[in-house]
Order: sequence, then structure tokens, then C-alpha cells
Amino acid sequence: MFMIASVFWGIIGMLVGLYISLEMFAPSLNFGISFLSFGRLRALHTNAVIFAFIGNGIFFGLYYSLQRLTKARMFSDLLSKIHFWGWQLIIVSAVCTLPFGISTGKEYAELEWPIDILIALVWVIFAINMFGTITKRRERHMYVAIWFYIATVITVALLHIVNSIEIPVSLFKSYSVYAGVQDALVQWWYGHNAVAFFLTTPYLGLMYYFMPKAANRPVYSYKLSIIHFWALIFLYIWAGPHHLIYTSLPDWAQSLGTVFSIMLIAPSWGGMINGLLTLRGAWDKVRENVVLKFMVVAVTAYGMATFEGPLLSIKSVNAISHFTDWTIAHVHIGALGWNGFLTFGILYYLVPRLWNTEMYSKRLGNIHFWLGTLGIVFYAVPLYFAGFTQSLMWKEFTPDGTLAYPNFLNTVTKIIGMYELRSIGGTLYIIGTCIGVYNLMKTAGKGKFIGDEEAEAPALEKKYEEHGGSHWHRWIERRPIQFTFWALIIVAIGGLLEIVPTFLIKSNIPTITQVKPYTPLELQGRDIYIREGCSLCHSQMVRPFRSETVRYGEYSKAGEFVYDHPFQWGSKRTGPDLAREGRGNQNYKPDSWHYTHLLDPQSTSTGSIMTAYTWLGENSMDLAIVPAKIRAMQTLGVPYPTGYDKIAVEDLKKQADVIANGLQKEGFDVTSDKEIIAVIAYLQRLGSDINVKPTTSQK
Repeated sequence: MFMIASVFWGIIGMLVGLYISLEMFAPSLNFGISFLSFGRLRALHTNAVIFAFIGNGIFFGLYYSLQRLTKARMFSDLLSKIHFWGWQLIIVSAVCTLPFGISTGKEYAELEWPIDILIALVWVIFAINMFGTITKRRERHMYVAIWFYIATVITVALLHIVNSIEIPVSLFKSYSVYAGVQDALVQWWYGHNAVAFFLTTPYLGLMYYFMPKAANRPVYSYKLSIIHFWALIFLYIWAGPHHLIYTSLPDWAQSLGTVFSIMLIAPSWGGMINGLLTLRGAWDKVRENVVLKFMVVAVTAYGMATFEGPLLSIKSVNAISHFTDWTIAHVHIGALGWNGFLTFGILYYLVPRLWNTEMYSKRLGNIHFWLGTLGIVFYAVPLYFAGFTQSLMWKEFTPDGTLAYPNFLNTVTKIIGMYELRSIGGTLYIIGTCIGVYNLMKTAGKGKFIGDEEAEAPALEKKYEEHGGSHWHRWIERRPIQFTFWALIIVAIGGLLEIVPTFLIKSNIPTITQVKPYTPLELQGRDIYIREGCSLCHSQMVRPFRSETVRYGEYSKAGEFVYDHPFQWGSKRTGPDLAREGRGNQNYKPDSWHYTHLLDPQSTSTGSIMTAYTWLGENSMDLAIVPAKIRAMQTLGVPYPTGYDKIAVEDLKKQADVIANGLQKEGFDVTSDKEIIAVIAYLQRLGSDINVKPTTSQK
């Protein structure tokens, strides 16, 4: 069931990804429909691929391997079914909310609070089922794959719960309890370690089971497995801040992220080497065996991604890569190569065994492999060039000291061809996937499904006598409770030592007296900005580089974001940074420009690939929820006056009338109740609290 779900959702997630990649050079493909816009569909794409395709892939691989490693049937068939249907309900909930703008605005954690609770409940059910199976195992020692499964279960629970603490405003709206710098640190502690403990550790467990089985060879090194596991789970949890290099995060946290990211190369490559050297003496099989072909490329992609990640965390390299398409290429080497190809390899291994037959067509399997490999190349290589192009053009100065490309659109139009090549790569990958699915369906069709296998291992002896010369690590391998306890301690250390000081030591987040809470209208506009996923293309973080301060204005300070629940620094600049977009800044634009730009971006910015947000001019603001939003913010410590929720709507209308009246005088047909008025108010607020007069060079 998980296998079928993984294939089904995988194709959907990839098709959504292809569609939004086309929108990157043909924005009119959203046809003026809000739920087809890039900002909304991108969250659906990432959630579908990570939690639906790969998530179901984790579960089908784990359910198959765990029972054979423990020589015991799953603890509860009922819990297994609840787990399956609960997880599919979560995915369907994402499909029914994200395209319609119901989003927290936290990357890879966009699902709203009722779904977050459901995720936690389903994860607990899965954990009970897994640990129950381990407890009744008939194999005394826990094999290395189980170590990674245990680390995955406990760490994902920890990450999800901590990052998802929020204050509900309504059934479909909440605010993160963290703000600004603190929210950024918690979010990327979660975001990076979602990669580590959802996309990496469970798949390493699957690698340690399925690669030796497919090659019919033992794991290369047991001792290397031990070092790989404990070093990886300890070091990985510290690396989150490398997503925030040169931001307003305290320097000490940035440095920790860099140091631990670089150290991660050793255990990561230890795992890659252990996987590849497992094939020693079996390389002749790789040429003939489709399963091993997919697995070899998967493990190689894992090695490439886990070398590049630490490389990108080095500050001098991060100064080039951050906010560019280089990061997108890096992520997809891991997603398409490591996760995608290992999933396909396991599918090609399992389906013939589950249906007791031979693969339908090795030729189709090879076609799938080569189309997928070419797809990865055509996807990633153009984006590497796009990333280098973006960074070099943003930073280039003329001999007289002015920006060589002051218009941000110069960069956008330069890389359109690279976006087109990326879509070709994605198309090749999806065609290969469809061929693979057809091959697997035909394989299953010619066989007969085996629902159960006989368990042949005897029950464990109650008394165990230690054999001489046993490795010291065997002690903890026999004790799942102690193993789980120490794994939890190991992964919790890094998170506690990085996150707690930013909450307890005020000097980490210095306040700025000029920074005031958002007005009700600006708060409403900010929520619409989050709903539309604007931070996926626009950052709000001016880094302390000459090229950025000249282009945008004064670099961003930690105290500017103390009322931002959640933070909106972004992770990519498809469009320019907006941190200094508001009134009084060097990039200030009148309300009329913003109004026109939101409804028809190409009319104000020739060559723009931004979606036309026509619905913002048609939709009326939801004013009924405004008092609840103010009360939620007061609960979070935002200093609105006592009882302000009762007059917030009145204040909102007054500010909206001023903006609407100004636009009407310029000939625009707009009323003060439209959503576009709120978005304009928010954009005009950005950076206006501490606007700094531009220097001569900035002028």
C-alpha cells in the first residue's frame, strides 16, 4: 500500500514541479487563477515530493526490511493500516490547503496547526508500531539499518514538535510562537534536519539493507557503520545555521553552523564509501543489474550532495551561492539522485519478489535509468550556471564604482534559457519515471502477490551468554531502549546549545526602539503576502556586502524582525530583496507603482517573470478575523495597547481609505476593502522604521 502510494504521489509531485518550472519563464501559465500561481504550488510540490513520494518510500522500505531484520511480523496490523491511511489523509490535507493559500509560510513546514497535530499523532502510531516490532524481535542484535530507523523516528518527532509550536487564530490560520531571528534559527534547525533525518538517515537505513541484498554481498565495514551512524546524528543537528550565513543571526551561531557542516563531510562520505565498497567483487553485476545501477548512482549522488553542502556552508562560498539557483541545483541532486534513484532501485528489487516473478523488461528498466540520469544532468547543470551568473552579475561594479547591472531584471532575463533547459531535464526525468511505473505494473501483472511469508526464526532465549571477543558496540545493539535514549541525547545536544542561548541571552537579539508593531492593515497585508508565497521569490534580508548595501540600502539588523511571526527572510531571489522597499528608503516606489506592478508586473518591469496577482484587486479583505489576529499577537508579546482588538478594524479602515483615495485620485478604480490595498500597506512599511538616508555612492 505504501509502495503504490509512493509511486502515485511521486508522479503528481514531479508534475507539479515541472509545471511551476514552466511558470519560471512563462508566468502566464497560471491563467490568472490564484491556486495555479508559483507561490502556492511550490509549497505543494515540495510537500508532495518530500512527504508523499519520499515519505511513503521510507515507509514501504522500512515495513519490508524491518520485519526481516527482526525476524518478526509488524507489531500490529491495525496500527500499520492506521499509519497508512493517516499519512495519506495528511497528504490529501496538504493538497486541499496549500494551493488555496492556507499556509504558515514556514518552508517545508507550511501545513497549518490542525494538520500538524495529525502529523504528530500518526507519527506516534508509526513509532509504537516500529518499536513494538523491535521489542518482539527474534534477532538479538539490531542491524545497522535499524539504528538509522530509530534515529529517524525520534529526531523527526523532536523537530516537528518544536518547530510547529504556534498560536491558533482560526481553524486555518496560526502564528509561530517564535519571531524574527529566533524563528529563523528554529525553522532552519528544522528545515536542514528535515533533510538530515527525513531525506537522509532513513534512506541510509534502506541503503544498508537493500544494497547488500541486491548485490548479495555483506556490508563493507561494520566498524565504519558504527562511526558513520553516531558521528552523523551528532554532527548533523548542529548544521542548520549554515542556511543563515551573513544574515542577522548572531555570528557565533553562524560559525557553529559552518564548523559542524564542514565536519559532516567525514561521516557522510564514510556512509557513501561503505555503500559503494559493499559492491567490491560485484561490479560486473552493476552493468547487467538495473537495481544496482540505480543504487550506485543514488549513493554517488548522496556523496556529491554531502560534499557540496559543507562546501556551501563556507562563508566565502556562501556569499556567492546564497539566494541563487546554485542552491536549487544542489537540493535536486539529493532529491532526484539520492532519494529518487534509491527509491526506484528498491522498487525494482521489491516488486518482482512481492509478486514472485521476474522483471517484465530489463530494457525498459535501462531506458528508465538513462532517461533519469540525463534528466538530472539537464536539470542541475543549467541551474549551476544560472547560480553563478546571478551572483556574478549582482556583485559586479564598473571601474567608476557603480553597479554594472543596477536593474535586477538584467539578471532575470539573462538566465531564462537556463530555466528552459531545467524544464527539459525535469521532463526527461518524469518520462523515465512513467516508463518505470509501466514496467513495474507489467511486472506485477504477470505474477501473483505474496501476502505473507512464514516466519522461521525461533523466539529469543531469555538468557543470553556473551561470546568471547564480541565488539563493545554489541552491548547497546541488544538494548533498543538504551539505544533510543542515547540517540535522543546525542541529537538533542546540538539543538539545545544553539537555540536556547538566543532566547535566554538578550544581547543575541538587540532591540531597536524605532521598530513598532505592524498596523492592522499592514498585518493583514503581511498575511496575504505569506499566503501567496512571496518569500519564495523575494528575500527580506540585506546582507553586509557592498554590492547589496549599494543596491538595496542599509544592511538588515536583528532587531528589525522582533514582531515578524514568522520571519520572511526567504531562501532565493528570483526577484529583488524587499527589506528596504518601504517609504523613505532609496528604493521607495509610490502606491500607484505597486498597484500596477501587482496586477500586471510586465507593464512596470519589462521582462519580469512574476505572476500577475489579479485576484488581489478582486478579493475583499476578511475583516472579521482581524480582532483575533491582534489578540494572538498580544499573546505572543507584541505590545498592542490593552483592548486594541476592539478598535483594530476601525484603524485598518482609516489607513486603507488613505491609500485607496490616493490611488483613486490617480485614476485607479479601486475600493479600500480590497486585498491589494493591504499588500501595498505592508510593502510600504518594509524597512521604513529604521530607514537610513542613502550615501552619495548609493544615490
